[in-house]
Amino acid sequence: MNCRSEVLEVTVEARQVEEAMLGLLHTILLHRSTGKFHYKKEGTYSIGTVGTLDIDCDFIDFTFVRVSSEELDKVIKKAVSEFKDALSNTGSDGIGQISLEFYQKKKSRWPFSDECIPWEVWSIKVNVVNLANEQERQICREKVGEKLGEKVINVVEVINRHEYLPKMPTQSEVDNVFDTSLKDVQPYLYKITYQITDSLGTSVSTTMRRLIKDTLAL
Repeated sequence: MNCRSEVLEVTVEARQVEEAMLGLLHTILLHRSTGKFHYKKEGTYSIGTVGTLDIDCDFIDFTFVRVSSEELDKVIKKAVSEFKDALSNTGSDGIGQISLEFYQKKKSRWPFSDECIPWEVWSIKVNVVNLANEQERQICREKVGEKLGEKVINVVEVINRHEYLPKMPTQSEVDNVFDTSLKDVQPYLYKITYQITDSLGTSVSTTMRRLIKDTLAL
């Protein structure tokens, strides 16, 4: 099985990191989650509904939709908070990448552990820039909102392609495909990882600052 790989890239100031990452990760998970399976007998089941919430950002002109599960939100916020803290330790400018990997388990014979086979990976490259004043921050607030809107459309377009998804499992195999630990939603099995680089490439930070200066000149 070939694993699909998608890369998104955003440039933000430090205070926008958390909201930008939550917006993108929750958008992906909204489309990679189902309601809870309720099995009647082996081979027949019903699927519960998935509630949604609109989330308005504080530091970006952007509203995103997430699954209403507070349990799932808590897990995602914890991962994003760790990523944000690691990024902040690099100083005012930094670069990092947070990845959301979907996988399925393949049972192995004892004494070997189950094999985790990835089928889709989303990597979000994050460039952090330090802005000079409140006027630049206000422009960045608007520009980042526009860019995130474009990224959400890109995510939806990719997910709507007719490509591989794990087949619906039987009751005995549901834990090989879905995370069944949450009480109100059932995302495909996933894990979140991140990487941090100490310095930001000058081309990226220069591009953002030029975009802001061009806007100021209008």
